[in-house]
This record gives sequence, structure tokens and C-alpha cells, in this order.
Amino acid sequence: MTKAAQNIVLSPSRDIPFNKLILSQSNVRRIKAGVSVEELAEDIARRGLLQSLNVRPVVDADGVETGTFEIPAGGRRFQALSLLVKQKRLAKTAPIPCIVRDAASEILAEDDSLAENMQRVALHPLDQFRAFQALREKGQGEEAIAAAFFVTPQIVKQRLKLASVAPALLEVYAEDGMTLEQLIAFTVNPDPGRQVQVWDAVKNSWNKEPYSIRRMLTETSVRASDRRAVFVGVDAYEAAGGVVLRDLFQGDDGGWLEDPALLDQLVAAKLQAETEALVSEGWKWIEVATDLPYGYSHGLRRLAGDPAPMSDEESAAHAALLAEYRGLEEEYSGQDEYPEEVDARLGQLEITMEALGQRPLIYDPAEIGRAGVFVTLDRDGSLAVYRGYVRPEDEPREETAVQDGDGADVTGQGGDVGFSNWKPSATFAGGTVITSRGQPIGADASDEEDDGALKPLPERLVMELTAHRTLALREAIGRSPDVALTLLLLKLVTDTFRTSSASGSCLEASVRHVYMSAQAPNLKDSVVAKLVDERHAAWGADLPLGDDAALWDYLTVLNHGSRLALLAHCLSFGI
Repeated sequence: MTKAAQNIVLSPSRDIPFNKLILSQSNVRRIKAGVSVEELAEDIARRGLLQSLNVRPVVDADGVETGTFEIPAGGRRFQALSLLVKQKRLAKTAPIPCIVRDAASEILAEDDSLAENMQRVALHPLDQFRAFQALREKGQGEEAIAAAFFVTPQIVKQRLKLASVAPALLEVYAEDGMTLEQLIAFTVNPDPGRQVQVWDAVKNSWNKEPYSIRRMLTETSVRASDRRAVFVGVDAYEAAGGVVLRDLFQGDDGGWLEDPALLDQLVAAKLQAETEALVSEGWKWIEVATDLPYGYSHGLRRLAGDPAPMSDEESAAHAALLAEYRGLEEEYSGQDEYPEEVDARLGQLEITMEALGQRPLIYDPAEIGRAGVFVTLDRDGSLAVYRGYVRPEDEPREETAVQDGDGADVTGQGGDVGFSNWKPSATFAGGTVITSRGQPIGADASDEEDDGALKPLPERLVMELTAHRTLALREAIGRSPDVALTLLLLKLVTDTFRTSSASGSCLEASVRHVYMSAQAPNLKDSVVAKLVDERHAAWGADLPLGDDAALWDYLTVLNHGSRLALLAHCLSFGI
């Protein structure tokens, strides 16, 4: 005979006046967690009590009910109700829905309190995302939803963004197939198709970290921190119809620009507009590029301009700043360190004086007519204008002393072979006109009177004399290491620092500058590029490049270590 199943009898519910309820000491919750009592009170005031209190009759020593009820489960709700009563928003005798446990029950009060707290199942985050979405679809705005659930509008936007991820990916997340951090990464791109495509690519990969997902979703976009975006401005890009992807969950430096082609068009248009102001300066050419390659100025001569003088107002302002700076230095010279406000003021004075000292350069108008300008973007997105570069083909032409086009030198008086008697001459349609002592040579002898004037030496004799001189120089250089090093340095310095191919050196040694045809866009901004450029500029500032004789004298008096350092620098350009 089977035993009949015992029917379950639930504890009855009833409304009990608030002033008949007290908080039980059997409540197991001691540590505050979750929503604050103040927020819970506001929620009860808005929507009422959603869950009844679990109470037990309080009995006296004889086991007789006193008419008061203790609350082992629902203490936070009771505290929220107490706050509303204290604020006079709820009457002291207001009926409170309660589940009343029999005072003689075998279930302990602590058992009820523990069960109510432990058997709760937290809402899955996806359910919360979808609930927010449902509220918005039914007409509630983000601000109203945020106020109702005591969160910020930004959090509501984030939850709604998560709910808008491709449904297939939300199901994967619901089945614990991806983490919340991975799901968050997919929100950076609103295209569901692209989201699914990226997930299919990474789901079986060892590398499916959120940052990798985010990178794949934005790989065809341009960061808002990119110098092109900074130059144009994100507002201008959006005004032109461009779309910006934004990450609501972490810093994104302003987001990603979805239309690189549009961005490049805007950059080109703005760069072109910036160059219009340069046209009036009279330069022969202007080259505009978003990014100039490393070594872009190789082979070009840089004009040496003079800083523009300060106006009277600027000079007076600079003098006043300098006087204040020196006064502060003198006043606090005896102290180990400056007071914070004094140190800050000195820094401001230095910056202001430096700005006044950075004067625009004034160039020779004749040089401007043969020189050009590079216009590009600096690494921080600002406009960069590099003025005063002369191409080799635009250099003033200097005639070389030649005879019959064979390149041999023509002698002066006494058979000396050299350049001391030669002067540049004009170039005519018939070829180069060569002069001696200011007079052209090479004319037919029958056209001139035979007055004992100098006649050119025969070509064969010139070649034989040149061979003797060359061999003598080889012998002399071979036993003079210091002269040999100076000669080598002269040639290498000329190859490295001069932009014109013309050179008066007799040495057949050279550095052929190697140009990197394949290079990353940021090569010229790299640390090593800056080191090379700084070293090159430092040497260039010291070397007397305009005169071979002065350059020879300079190289001769350099100490041994400096000569070797300069040699290494020049040779490095042939690597």
C-alpha cells in the first residue's frame, strides 16, 4: 500500500500595519551590498512594494502572540519603508503585504533569511540589455530609464548598445559562448554582418581577445587621433557626411572615422587651400604631400634665410620679459629650489620669450625665384611648411673650363694647370663659351691679330702633363695619412652635405646616398631618423660648406676624434 503524498500548505499572506513590524535579529544579512536603501525607498515610492515581507509573530515568555511581528527575510525592504515613514511619505499604520510564518514552525528564522538571499538567481546581463531595449521601444527615453533604475544615462546607452549586437552573437553570449568583454568589443562597429564575419574568423582561433576583435572591426577605419583627422577636424568630417564609430565602454581617442577616402579628400582640399597663401611669396614650386618620405630633401640645397627683425613692440615686450626673468632668478638665487609659483612663472616667461624669438626667415628674392616649398602635415596634425629648397636643375649654372668638349683643364701662364684664371661665362645656343682673363677663347686664329696672346696647349701635351701631375699627387698622398684623411673627408662631406653634383675634388671616392624606396609612412618620425637628422644638422651648422678652401682648413684643424666621427657620419649615408 503506497503512502499518499502530503499536501503542501503555504504560509498565509496578510496586510500588517507598519508600526506592528520590527526587524528580526535572525536576519543573516549584515553587510551592505547591491542597491542602497535610499534608492530602494525611491523605487518603492514609484512602483510600490513588489515583494512581500516574510514575518513571524513575536511571542512572550508564555508563548502568547504579542501582536507584533519580526522580519527575518526582507530587512532591506523594511528599512526602505522606515525611511519613507520618516520622510512622512508613508503613514505609520500603512498596511504592509506580509507572508506570515507560523510561530510554532520547525523552520528557523535564520533558515528563512538565508534561503531568501541564497536562492535568488541574478538576472542574466542579456536579459537586462533586452529589458532596457523593450522599455525604449515602448516610449521611455534613456534619461527616464536611467532615473527609474538609478543608473547613469551613459550606462543605459551602453546596455542598449549591447542589445543591438547581431542576434546570432547575442545567442552565443547567452549560451556562455563568449565573454561579456568580447561582446562589448563587437559594439564598436554597428554592422551586424561585419560582426558575425569577425566572430566566425576568431571563434576557433587562439587569439580572440577583445582588443583583437576591436582591431579587426576597425581595421578599415582611421583613428580620430590620426594626424589627418586632427588636421581636418572630426566636426568637419561629420559635416561632410562622414560616419564616426565610437566605443561607449572605454576610451577611444574620439572614435574611428569610417570613410578614409572622404577624409583624404578633405585633407587634400585643406592642404591646397593652405598653399594659396604661399603662392604670393614668389616660390618657383610648391610640393604638397600628406606625408613626406624620409630623405625627401636629399639632393636639394637649403636656403639660409635671415630671421625677421622684431618690431618695436616685440622688442619692448621681450626686454620686459627678460628683465622679469632675471629679476626672479636674482631674487631667489640663494635658495636650493624655487617656490612652486615662481618656478611656474619662470616656465611661462621662457615659453613666451621662445615664441618671440622664433622669427620667420627672410630670403633673398633672387633665391626665392629658383627655390621651392614643401607643405605637409606634422606628426601632431598641424600644418608643416618647409621653405627654401633648391633643386639641382635650378641652381645657377657655372661653366667648367673645357677644351673641345673633352673635359681637360686648360693651363694658365707658365704651364700651370688650375682654375685660377677661369671665370664663368654665359651659355649660348652654340654651346659653352669659355673665357680666359675675361676674354673668350676657341675662336679661329685667322680672325684675331697675332699679338703674342696666350694660345691653348695641344690636347696631347695637356693629357701627358695631367698624367704626371696625377702620379705625383698619388705618391705624395700615399705618404701623408693626415692629408689623405682630410682629402677623403672633404670629398665625403661634399657628397653628404652639398646638394649640387659639381665638385672640385680630385679624388675618385664618393658616398652614394641610398634612398629607401619602400618605407613605412612614419619612418621619418622614428627615433633613429630623428637621431640621424639631429646629428646631420649639428655638423651642417658647423661646416663651412660654401668654400672648398675654408672647408679644407676646417677639416685640417679638427681633432682626431671629431674627424673620425665626421667620417663615420658621412659613410653612414652610403649604408
